[in-house]
Amino acid sequence: MNSRTCLAIVLAAGEGTRMRSSRPKVLHAIAGRSLMGHVLDAVSGAGGGAVAVAVVAGPKHDEIAAEVRRIAPQAQVFEQSERLGTAHAVLAARPAIAKGADDILVIFGDTPLVPPQALMQLRAALAAGAGVAVLGFRAADPAGYGRLVMQGNELAAIREDQDANAEERKITLCNGGLMALAGGNALKILERIGNDNRKHEYYLSDAVAIARDMGLKASVIEAVEDDVRGINTKAQLAEAEAVLQQRLRKAAMEAGVTLIAPETVFLSADTKFGKDVVIEPNVVFGPGVTVEDGAVIHSFSHLEGAHVGARVSVGPFARLRPGTKLGEGSRIGNFVEVKEAVFEPGAKANHLTYVGDARVGEGANVGAGTITCNYDGVDKHRTDIGKGAFIGSNSSLVAPVKIGDGAYVGSGSVITEDVPADALALGRGKQTVKEGWAARLRSLKAIGKKKA
Repeated sequence: MNSRTCLAIVLAAGEGTRMRSSRPKVLHAIAGRSLMGHVLDAVSGAGGGAVAVAVVAGPKHDEIAAEVRRIAPQAQVFEQSERLGTAHAVLAARPAIAKGADDILVIFGDTPLVPPQALMQLRAALAAGAGVAVLGFRAADPAGYGRLVMQGNELAAIREDQDANAEERKITLCNGGLMALAGGNALKILERIGNDNRKHEYYLSDAVAIARDMGLKASVIEAVEDDVRGINTKAQLAEAEAVLQQRLRKAAMEAGVTLIAPETVFLSADTKFGKDVVIEPNVVFGPGVTVEDGAVIHSFSHLEGAHVGARVSVGPFARLRPGTKLGEGSRIGNFVEVKEAVFEPGAKANHLTYVGDARVGEGANVGAGTITCNYDGVDKHRTDIGKGAFIGSNSSLVAPVKIGDGAYVGSGSVITEDVPADALALGRGKQTVKEGWAARLRSLKAIGKKKA
């Protein structure tokens, strides 16, 4: 199969009306990635030679086209101007089909849980001589699904639920919707599909009976029901999220990650872990997070677009925003927010701190209540904190500013100018002490209460 070429046609013409959303259905996300993104990721993993991608979308599909270009820049996008059925949608990509490919995969853009292995099995069935291969599943409740009508070990037909007779409705082997067609016969099969049915639509499922009439073999690849889940509502979106989170957690633990309370940890599809990582309860990983060996993420932390180095401690109650890079052995403590900043090895900010657009040098300490004032209302500016520097509690570093290696910033300072290496900087008003003032105040207040 390695030498076989493949065209994957992703049908994304469905609107988001049942989602009660103005956003196209396939752009809704689970595990930090759009439904379309999950499908295109599965396609890229289908392997076995060159895989070209054609996406069929409805009118006004600019948002879908932009997402496709972001993920798969070489993919073609075609428009289905009228919604006349799945076979009609596939033929919207006729120019791509006509170029010729050994395998034609047809996948729905709202089936984000389909694994690459299932697509590879469909392709393998074509390589073994099938003209059509269908992904099926055993449904706990088959009502509403197309039934796979078998003759021995071969697929004879797909009967849509509304067109099935009483005996066919007893069948529990159902159509998952995903199909593979042998490239040499794909257009011949698709062009023969008619609309003689109750909805007067062109059903892709009719390809099976047509292929059989042409003397071609039709095969079934069985998948689990979750693999072919389609999403039409926000409730179904949440159900798919739950299934995917369970898969991601299981994969992480099988790879050696310790999840103390796995059901409370939420991962993104692209979250990467090293060895001996420990994740405490109630942690959320947004897209683009890597956690290296031996790191600990404490409870109630939120990470997105961050690289956490080896043996780093994060949290509890920490927020790592995009552009955060934490060097080996660094520490980010409770109620610390970091954005677009580098903490070099051994640097730490243990509590109640905001560090944005900054470098914190090796072994430097950022005290409680410190903030880097990185935004002037128009532009962002950078703060550079040198190796071994000490920033006292409740300090404001007004960027752009540089704190030299080994320098000290006194607690409560507002620093607006660069501080040389090994210097002490103080930027606060001089303390004034008035002896006996508090006692006199209390006495005056007591006299006032007696008069009242």
